[in-house]
Amino acid sequence: MRSPIFDQANHRDPSTDRYVLESSKLLRVGLGPDIVSQKGAMVAYRGNLDFAHQGSKGMGQFLKKQLTGEGKNLMKVSGQGETWLAIRAQEIFLMELENEGLTLNTEHVLAFDATLHYEPKMLGNAGLMAGGLFNLEVGGSGMLAVVSDGTPLILDASQGPIYTDPQATVCWSANLTPTIKNDFKMGSLIGRGSGESFQLAFHGPGFVIIQPSEGLPVLSAAS
Repeated sequence: MRSPIFDQANHRDPSTDRYVLESSKLLRVGLGPDIVSQKGAMVAYRGNLDFAHQGSKGMGQFLKKQLTGEGKNLMKVSGQGETWLAIRAQEIFLMELENEGLTLNTEHVLAFDATLHYEPKMLGNAGLMAGGLFNLEVGGSGMLAVVSDGTPLILDASQGPIYTDPQATVCWSANLTPTIKNDFKMGSLIGRGSGESFQLAFHGPGFVIIQPSEGLPVLSAAS
């Protein structure tokens, strides 16, 4: 019996590029140069590959990881071969950084070239006000694969202030410094709040990428 799953569209993409989207939700990466990916993202691999916890590059970064939780769920993939990566059937999009930076939550990281540098960041007092807004700043030159809960949208912050739900915010230009907009009202104490008490406010030359979902709740490091 012939099944539709064996149609050509379901076969491996013949491209020889290093980063290949087999579908909008499945990424193939050719190894030789190492990559860093989210733990648990590997769904298949071929060749002689090693998957290891990505340790800190120094005591300062180690302490930041322990405080924020960012970067603790990353692994380093090395060796010769190829691996297929995916996270909960989320949409995947590729970004090529050219001596520039991007800030994003670790949960939205699928994989990136190990030559890129990264560092945990905290949005001022946002960690206390909005449930733990700790992020990764990734920079340099190389490829970065990001996941989104649905098709993402790019917003230009230079055209005026952009206010986003923290849980719907995927990433933004590293040169942007978001502030916290607090819409808390006394009615929230008796169940009359809108449920939208805090937003991230962006303004300046750069972009913000949002997803059409509030995704999973943002948890503090203490949680």
